[in-house]
Amino acid sequence: MTTPDSTAAATPAPAAPAPLTSNEARVLAVLVEKRHTVPDTYPLSLNALQAGCNQKTSRDPVMELSEAEVLEALDALRRRSLAIESSGARVMRYEENARRALGVPSESVALLATLALRGPQTAAELRSHCERLHRFSDVSAVEGFLDELASRPQGAYVRQLPRLPGSRESRWMHLLCGEPSVDAAALAAVRVSEPGPWAGGVDAQAFARLSERVERLEVELAELRTRLGD
Repeated sequence: MTTPDSTAAATPAPAAPAPLTSNEARVLAVLVEKRHTVPDTYPLSLNALQAGCNQKTSRDPVMELSEAEVLEALDALRRRSLAIESSGARVMRYEENARRALGVPSESVALLATLALRGPQTAAELRSHCERLHRFSDVSAVEGFLDELASRPQGAYVRQLPRLPGSRESRWMHLLCGEPSVDAAALAAVRVSEPGPWAGGVDAQAFARLSERVERLEVELAELRTRLGD
């Protein structure tokens, strides 16, 4: 006799989703980010989404995606239910559906988006950078969600990088674009170990506030261009 519990246990886990391209990962991460940081203008117009993808602040690497490349990435994300298109009053608008499509909680979505936007980071850095997307109580909470993402039976979404010489903490990187080569992982670890923009004496909190203000202004400018174009 088969019990409900044994039936559930026999159900195979869903297969891991196919890797995203770097453009698709950037578009998805921006949609996640802007849901929380600019809710008044969300879902995003194409102009606002492109501006978010090409921001010079809070991005590693900095990208320069064309409108055609953003649309191509959106089409791919929509086919996989990671993004949703809606018809606004004047233009098409786009929002993310990562929590359901990836099958992870909103806390994990925030971590994945931050890793996709800013590159490899320590758990402490992730807690700080994720604050506008989700406020974690402490670093151990971040580590708990990272461990879950790294040990998913369907396939890991993150990986812990080897600790660099002289570093006290290991950094994490996302695997939304698949398993990186050994050289790519090493390069990512070295790049994030370089001094940040505040190493020359600029206050880190002041820089973060300025970056947030620039991000909001860029989105508002893109929305204004959309309205003027209409």
